[in-house]
Amino acid sequence: MKNLFKNPISKKTIGLTLFFSILGLYSVLTMLPRPQSHEGDNPFIRDSDEAPMLIAHGGGNQEFPDNTLEAFYNAYDADENVMMETDVSLTKDGVIILSHDTTLDRKTNLVEAPIIETNYEDLMEDEVDFGYENPINGANGVNTTSTFIKYRDYQSERVTPRDVTYPNGVSPRHDEVFLATTLEELIKAFPDNYINVEIKQKGETGLEALEKTLKLLDSLDETHDTFSRIVLASFHEEIYEAIKTYSQEEYESLMFSPQEKSIRNFVMLQKSRLSVFYSEQISVFQLPTTQQGILFAKESFIRTAHVHNIAVHFWTINDQATMHMLIEVGADGIMTDRPHLLKKVMMAYEEKE
Repeated sequence: MKNLFKNPISKKTIGLTLFFSILGLYSVLTMLPRPQSHEGDNPFIRDSDEAPMLIAHGGGNQEFPDNTLEAFYNAYDADENVMMETDVSLTKDGVIILSHDTTLDRKTNLVEAPIIETNYEDLMEDEVDFGYENPINGANGVNTTSTFIKYRDYQSERVTPRDVTYPNGVSPRHDEVFLATTLEELIKAFPDNYINVEIKQKGETGLEALEKTLKLLDSLDETHDTFSRIVLASFHEEIYEAIKTYSQEEYESLMFSPQEKSIRNFVMLQKSRLSVFYSEQISVFQLPTTQQGILFAKESFIRTAHVHNIAVHFWTINDQATMHMLIEVGADGIMTDRPHLLKKVMMAYEEKE
């Protein structure tokens, strides 16, 4: 059969055409508008001339026992606009309490005390003290020693609830004991502050804790604007997926930060300049300054996040040099165990400016 093409297209020409077509498509994709992960104004993004948001990690657990109401009052003394960062778990009798751990062995003098098997009513009736920092030596995180260490701050001084500087009209709940604190207490005590709430339990218990937390936020939203100032988070993938589902089906204004897998996806897309494909409906990244060789604390990463209307908060920063560095690169928030130290650094920076 006679060849109809006198000058057939060479493989080289086809290859070059394909290469330049892909390059052109890539160029178009890199210039497309980025999806807005947070709809509307993002309250956690700072203007270029603003200091980062001061975020008290557990209320500032190098100054007072973490996740106690007293620690948060102490952080409020450092900065009335402080953002509260806390961890929550569900008790046996259905109350959401503040606790970094899902057991009470490290923060109280109770042995073998999973929170889900403990009644909040009993914690209060027995005046269980959350003012401990115990070594954990046993299996499953259980303290098998008979030595329980009362909390000491970074100056090695033992503290009591009476040592907190409270706002006018607020008195210590107890003279000596740091009582259990509920999420509801925290929300009502600080009606104008932003709060980050991390669900610590996992599996079915964690999902139930999430459901209880959302119902609490819903019940308080009309009087305490909970959905406009509270961010949810979890390191557990099943909890994060449930948070996303709730935000799509029941609580459309819910703000939350992503789980690690989602952050990795953003980093890969950002490095390839293809973040146009990142569509998670989140409000804030909460990150270490660096992890697994990836540096997050840099202007380019923060700038790309802002293009997506995502704020960037860094944890957990307790030294002045890193605080200064994060202010310089434009961090939106700095999470610390030492809120008074960070406030001092911020004030010095503002005076220098």
